[in-house]
Amino acid sequence: MTKTTQKIKAGVLGASGYTGAEAMRLLLRHPNVEMTLLTADRKAGQPLEDVYPHLGGYGLPDMVGVEEADWSAVDAVFCGLPHGTTQEIIAGLPSSVKVIDLSADFRIEDPATYEQWYGHPHQALDLQKDAVYGLTELNREKIAGSRLVACPGCYPTAVLLALVPLVSAGLIDADDLVIDAKSGITGAGRGLKQNTLFSEAGEGLSPYAIASHRHAPEIEQEVAKAAGRKAADIRVNFVPHLIPMSRGELITAHVRLAPGKTAADLRAEIAKSYAGEPFVRLLKEGAVPQTQMVRGSNNCVINVFADRIKGRATVIAAIDNLVKGSSGQAVQNMNLMFGLEETLGLEQAPLFP
Repeated sequence: MTKTTQKIKAGVLGASGYTGAEAMRLLLRHPNVEMTLLTADRKAGQPLEDVYPHLGGYGLPDMVGVEEADWSAVDAVFCGLPHGTTQEIIAGLPSSVKVIDLSADFRIEDPATYEQWYGHPHQALDLQKDAVYGLTELNREKIAGSRLVACPGCYPTAVLLALVPLVSAGLIDADDLVIDAKSGITGAGRGLKQNTLFSEAGEGLSPYAIASHRHAPEIEQEVAKAAGRKAADIRVNFVPHLIPMSRGELITAHVRLAPGKTAADLRAEIAKSYAGEPFVRLLKEGAVPQTQMVRGSNNCVINVFADRIKGRATVIAAIDNLVKGSSGQAVQNMNLMFGLEETLGLEQAPLFP
């Protein structure tokens, strides 16, 4: 990538949600971005500072309704809208506007699978077929040439970064993946829900959407590609949990090794796959990935451990669900789409403690 003084005029749709706020926080530090449009229908007309005081004082525009948006004033939009609402809006955008979608609307390639899991037919199938799955480290070339990138969900990001290289190399059995996942409360969004109230979520750990989470078919779709198989032929055992902290995500994957393979072989493959990557890091042998290692950053840390059960291993990965699992990965993809240095706006080190 070449250095440039190019200024990208960016809009954030759904600016009042957590992913929208995180996108704004990151873009404020981006040397090649000027935010010219913020939409949030329920907060339309309000100064951003009234909704997010921590973003006050930076000269960002007031929030407006989507119907008031001036699309001629933007080169790219980050869509942090609820699932099911993005399709119609994106379909109506000028073709000159590049789209980085953080919703689930364009992640699932098969229309029937999308309808099964999201409860309604897809409303923009012409766009769906052109959308590129935005797992940056594993899909760079397609992302760079795309107009519409579908950023992965937070859980799939951590799971796929940890497992896809191993499945692709034939080191683990794609038919025996048991994934235990835990996310901070922001993963459930900013809307008022009983299970995310402090007195309900605090000092507790709660599994949810057991065997029915919408990220499962997304994981299966991408694991199937890595295995050279059809998505319908792959099923993962995936159970997510809410943990009483604001942000952070940890996945623990229990895998069956291919005959003759060891945990050391898995470590070697991950080291090879992510050599030179700015944001994905294999920890030293024996070090345990923790959410504290990545908080506030676009990093992903991974490690592999031999299981006591012969022929099995445990793969663990940690990310910040709002950064690498959402808005940070979106900025990373935008950089590729505009031919910029991939790390721009994302160089911040993790916050600790």
